[in-house]
Amino acid sequence: MSLTPFLRTPLPLIVALGGVALAQDAAPTLNTGDTAWMLVSAALVLLMTPGLALFYGGLTRAQSVLNTMMMSVVSIGLVGVLWMLAGYSIAFGEGGNAFVGSLANVGLNGLTDGLTGTIPTSVFAAFQAMFAIIALALISGAVVERMRFGAFVLFGGLWTLLIYSPLAHWVWSADGWLFKAGALDFAGGTVIHLSAGISALVAAFVLGPRIGFPRSAHVPHNVPLVLLGAGLLWFGWMGFNAGSALAANQTAGLAFLTTLIAPAAAMLTWLGLESSRGKPTAVGAATGLVVGLVAITPACAFVSPWAAVIVGAAGAAASYGAVQLKHRLGADDTLDVFACHGVAGIVGALLTGALAWTTGQGRPVGEQMAIQLLSVAASLVWAGAGSFILLKLVSVVMPLRIPASQEVGGIDISAHSEQGYADSETGLGAPVFVGGD
Repeated sequence: MSLTPFLRTPLPLIVALGGVALAQDAAPTLNTGDTAWMLVSAALVLLMTPGLALFYGGLTRAQSVLNTMMMSVVSIGLVGVLWMLAGYSIAFGEGGNAFVGSLANVGLNGLTDGLTGTIPTSVFAAFQAMFAIIALALISGAVVERMRFGAFVLFGGLWTLLIYSPLAHWVWSADGWLFKAGALDFAGGTVIHLSAGISALVAAFVLGPRIGFPRSAHVPHNVPLVLLGAGLLWFGWMGFNAGSALAANQTAGLAFLTTLIAPAAAMLTWLGLESSRGKPTAVGAATGLVVGLVAITPACAFVSPWAAVIVGAAGAAASYGAVQLKHRLGADDTLDVFACHGVAGIVGALLTGALAWTTGQGRPVGEQMAIQLLSVAASLVWAGAGSFILLKLVSVVMPLRIPASQEVGGIDISAHSEQGYADSETGLGAPVFVGGD
């Protein structure tokens, strides 16, 4: 097997490089260059969540911008603590089985002197914490402007421990059953984007649509904020994908390069599709590049630069089509989380299997595609069904939705006793009714 993406597992590794297998019992050695790169990468991935807050915040109404951004911001605090307490151990705890890690590393116990590859295991744990944080934050885009903040926090905590962490174990731990089956997911196409996308869609179904949907158009209140957020996401995504090599090496270099190329191709594809129906938009450019980032994530170190163009363009075309068909689903996924992250995540995961041969990775195409389909199906079922159950459990404890009056007027004041803009009385960002009564 070629250089595996699963170096992130803290368990002993077997890496084949240049056709020569390194001994499994070779003594690991700390590499300060790799460690420095991973510290920077972890910081870059952390920046992605505030970037997402800006991206999502600009897309909502002015009177709900703070609540929208707070759902991303609170994910940092919530998941940061839960990852330390149990999330890391569930995902990567030594001595686990095919479905869940052991509890040997609860409280991050036992990581102080350990190495994962050539970096401290403590750095690896921090890097993986950033992944878990943004995975939860992504879901919020489907439920903004109508879900109670407390309900989101409770659901988010349960989702992190019971949905995300086990799925990360399946795919990225050497004990995980999808890892053993040969599933390829370099940086989180299934673990993060597909799971967050399907969970977001389920949450939209459970909560029900916004008042007036689909007759009323909730237009983005601050498009420059959307562009700024998208730019920060792209910047941070370099650490997200290239950092998943866990070393400053050729694999990281390829992942970095394809993470530049695929979003560029996706942006142009999205703008081209928009232009065929009207005018190219700034929101479309931002959305296209994010979709390209999602699509290339599982494939970034497995495909050649020219194949990255295919991945980005295909991901954008599929997500664009999904956005156009959004209303037929009957779910009000407010910011199109499933269309952009779920659909593009599926496309990226499948194209990873179809195109991994371009760099000599994986099994024969047909066999690898079957494995990728299995990983996609397993992730959809696990995250989708699990999220439905968790939301129903939360609804027993507290209402999921805010009152109608707060939804119409905006949630910022009622949820946080704050407002995003001093002059909110101008009506900026109020819903625009486009037909019907």
